[in-house]
Order: sequence, then C-alpha cells, then structure tokens
Amino acid sequence: MNADAVVLDVDGVLVDVADSYRRAIVESVATVYGETIEKGAIQQFKDAGGFNNDWELTDAAALYVLARREGLAVDVAGFTDRIAATGGGRAAAETVVLDALDPAERERVMAAWDPDRLREVFQQLYLGSDLYRDLEGGEPDMDTAGYIHDEPVVLTAETRERLQERFDVGVLTGRPAAEADIALERVGLDVPDEHRFTMDDWAEGKPHPDALVTLAERFDAEAVVFVGDTLDDVRTAVNAAEADPDRTYRGVGVQTGGLTGEAGREKFERAGAAAVLDSVNDLPDLLDDETATTTGN
Repeated sequence: MNADAVVLDVDGVLVDVADSYRRAIVESVATVYGETIEKGAIQQFKDAGGFNNDWELTDAAALYVLARREGLAVDVAGFTDRIAATGGGRAAAETVVLDALDPAERERVMAAWDPDRLREVFQQLYLGSDLYRDLEGGEPDMDTAGYIHDEPVVLTAETRERLQERFDVGVLTGRPAAEADIALERVGLDVPDEHRFTMDDWAEGKPHPDALVTLAERFDAEAVVFVGDTLDDVRTAVNAAEADPDRTYRGVGVQTGGLTGEAGREKFERAGAAAVLDSVNDLPDLLDDETATTTGN
C-alpha cells in the first residue's frame, strides 16, 4: 500500500483508553445520576457515528439513562440504532429522546440533563485533581488521581521510528490539544503543530474530511493513509477521497479500540476500510505490501 504521509488517531491507536476515557464516560454518568450504561455499550454509541467527542457521548449516555427513568422502552442497541438513523451524535440522541417521550416526560429529562456538570466530572475523573487545576484552571470538587495515568502505550518505539524514517507523519485526534500533548509525549511522537489537528483546531470533528485534506495539502502528499480505531475514522478517509479526488486517501482500522474480532473487522470493511490491522504496529509491514487491498483513487 503506497503512501507519502501517514496520519494517526491517538485514542485506541497510540494509547489504550479502555480504562481512561471510556471509564470516565461510564463513571461520570454514574456520579451525576446514580446509574449508568455498561462500558461495552460505549462502542454502540461510537458505531452510531458522530461521537468522536467523548464529552458528547457522555451527554448522550446520560440522556439515555434519564429517558429510561421516564419509561423509554428500548435497550442501548435500539437507542443507538435510532441515533444512527437520525444522523448520529449528541443532537440526534436528543432528538430521539424528545420524539420518544410525552411533553411532561421530556420536560423532566431536559431539566435533569446537565452537560456542564457532566463535563466537569468527566475532566476531574480523567485528568485527576492536579492536572484539572493546571489544564482546566479551576478548583476540583472531587479528589481524584486521574484515569489519564492508566493509558498503556500501544505504539512501539520500533514502529514509531520506521514510520518517521519513511513517511511524513501527522496526527488527527478528537482530544483537546493539552491532552494530545500528554499522549504524544508518552509515546515519544514529536509532531509539529502544523502537522496535527486536535479538538481545538477545527470545529466539525470526524468524519468531516477538512482536517485530513488540509494535512494532505500541508504534506504535499499524493497518497495518505489515516489510521483509526472507529468507524468515523475510516469514514473520514472515505469522505476525504470524495472531497479531494486528486489525491488518494485510505482508511485503516485497528482493533486496539472497541472494534475487535471478526465482527469488528466486518464493520470496518463495510465502512470502507482499506485494511484492518490488529494494531498500529502492523502498519509498517502493510505499507510494504503492494498487494494490500486499497480504496480511494
């Protein structure tokens, strides 16, 4: 699979976030509302699309919990299927809830729903008290160690060196910039600001193609491989190929996030993945394999 540039997602690709971001989603809802979703249900929200931002996924999970209290008679699978059918993301989750409940029930749900509080709790759980003070600029009301310290590194030094020796390497992540800095430092990946996009750099988020296309332009690349762990990551590459037909874009899915096994592989492939790998550490060999299946132009 030929490429001039490799662009990497962070969460689920460079570091394992099962016990950090995903744990924070579950426990933020539990802390604020006393009940929550199962950690395994997070992938169903991710698969519905539009949840690259984990704060917004937390909001949607809270909406589900509150709506269930008011009699919403669907399980998580049914709820996330409706979200997908409504366009994905937090706005779709809100629409699903409002459409499913009567006026009095809707009023109670929306009165209890508090995205600002959920975000405060999420950041305290994820960052811990010390980093929360440093990065959020406020005084925490919880004494927490921070799940950010529980993110095993996936990218090996050998893979990092092989990629940087042969390709321009960029980063495209839904993390805030400060949190991206922490992860990139942990994995030893030095990426200039102009070669990365974080939550702070563009409003649309994945799967909108603009950030990936902009990176391709900055690299002056003819062929770009984007590696991610979600369907929206793959869709970003597919959308970029449609938006910028003069270049080749290929989405590669890795199974170190929530999409695992044969079922995960099939979902990636249906979304348009050029290849599905066990981890990012298989990427250098893939890029050496000219017989690999590709998509794009």
